[in-house]
Amino acid sequence: MILHCQSVVEFSSSIVHLLIWTQSRLPEKAQILARFRGRILSTSAMRERHLENSYYAYKRLSSKDFLDDREDAPPDPIEISKDIGNPPWRRSLVHILVATISSLLFGYHLGVVNETLESISRDLGFSGNTLAEGLVVSTCLGGAFVGSLFSGWVADGVGRRRAFQLCALPMIVGASVSATTKNLWGMLLGRLLVGTGMGLGPPVAALYVAEVSPAYVRGTYGSLTQIATCFGLMGSLYIGMPAKTTMGWWRICFWVSAIPAASLAILMEFCAESPYWLLKSGRSAEAEVEFERLLGALHVKSAMADLSKSDGRDEVEKVKFTELLYGRHFKVVFIGSTLFALQQLSGINAVFYFSSTVFKSAGVPSDFANTCVGLCNLFGSVVAMILMDRLGRRVLLMGSFFGMAVSMCIQAVGASSLVSSSQSVYLSVGGILLVVLTFALGAGPVPGLLLSEILPSRIRAKAMAVCMAVHWVVNFFVGLLFLRLLEQIGPLVLYTVFSSFCMLAVIFVKKNVLETKGKSLQEIEIALIPQV
Repeated sequence: MILHCQSVVEFSSSIVHLLIWTQSRLPEKAQILARFRGRILSTSAMRERHLENSYYAYKRLSSKDFLDDREDAPPDPIEISKDIGNPPWRRSLVHILVATISSLLFGYHLGVVNETLESISRDLGFSGNTLAEGLVVSTCLGGAFVGSLFSGWVADGVGRRRAFQLCALPMIVGASVSATTKNLWGMLLGRLLVGTGMGLGPPVAALYVAEVSPAYVRGTYGSLTQIATCFGLMGSLYIGMPAKTTMGWWRICFWVSAIPAASLAILMEFCAESPYWLLKSGRSAEAEVEFERLLGALHVKSAMADLSKSDGRDEVEKVKFTELLYGRHFKVVFIGSTLFALQQLSGINAVFYFSSTVFKSAGVPSDFANTCVGLCNLFGSVVAMILMDRLGRRVLLMGSFFGMAVSMCIQAVGASSLVSSSQSVYLSVGGILLVVLTFALGAGPVPGLLLSEILPSRIRAKAMAVCMAVHWVVNFFVGLLFLRLLEQIGPLVLYTVFSSFCMLAVIFVKKNVLETKGKSLQEIEIALIPQV
């Protein structure tokens, strides 16, 4: 017992001595830590003061002074921007989300008549008239062609923000006319007005996203327009489901579309204008203000200096239509137009038109079939958004078109006599879902984004209008001739032709398309356009 107590006393004494020794060492350690911390803070403060002084030195200079007086200018602001890092992506995101409302409306009006056409024809007195039903669908495409043809001149004339608001106006009026009409002619007028807004919206959205997004997330933001289109399509299908059982529900479907259109017109009043358009219009001070809203104050001068690389060479003058058809701009216009033409000749819209028949023959309800197609489209678009700024536009395009070629071959085999009827159904249904999925991975979202990147700023809006007009013309003829060709040459040959166009697209992209991932619009322009 005595030994045990002695052991406890000795152990306690050791602990006390250890605590005393530790306390005696604390001031010395605290002094070392304080000196170390002071050095870190001093280095950080010196770096911050260096960046601030460099930035405010540029802030005192106007853009014109920086461009005209290079000998007396301080170090290159682009190098300072590299030290600072990438601009914050959150600043421009809210503006992009507002712009994607136009893509949401585009998808909604594409699908709004799918579930409601039967009840519309019955209530308006043209039930069984296939010509009238076809006009209700195709009139919208005709309006879209007209709207896309003039979209470039509108965007360059009044700016990107006002172009969005002008795009919303015919959609609101057209939806109201369609929702209140008592006859076929009123429906056609409403669909024509809506189509005009549909044609105007996507080109302006592609321009706006490319011009206000930081380069390192431009691909991701560009994919948001495709995702918004998917949500619009799926929304129109779900909202239209009660139309078959509820009398007059189709009118509600048209009224609903006026809400996001009005939201687009109002919210655009608070969004940033494109600095590219402002600078091209000679409003450099306003361009700096908008760059500060979109990128942050530290990145304003570097963005302005970067923008001057291309815009400094181009005189502010009107672009003639003939400039888009030959000369040094012909190459990029040809690439853009061909991409859109191959996108439609891949047969994607024909697959959408024919999918309900294939699913019906397989015993799948139309509601479930439309949901499956919509989910495949949405899933592919989300994956494309994730990969756009990692793999790049070129890789996604080639992989997407190659996947569509394989999918079309699967459908061609399903339509042949090489397989049994049960196998044919599985191959056809699987081929359709695979076509939609692979299309959404690249061939759907990339062409619009890529075109807005490779077109020079001086002709960007008008060249985009020409390329989109090509898109709508090819889209119209594919929809017009698909059923007739299906009857005359059969699905085996037709799907083989579509597969061949997809492989042709792979070859075209490999030989002609430049990778734009992570590059500024000015770097892309300098790489593509011959200097004169």
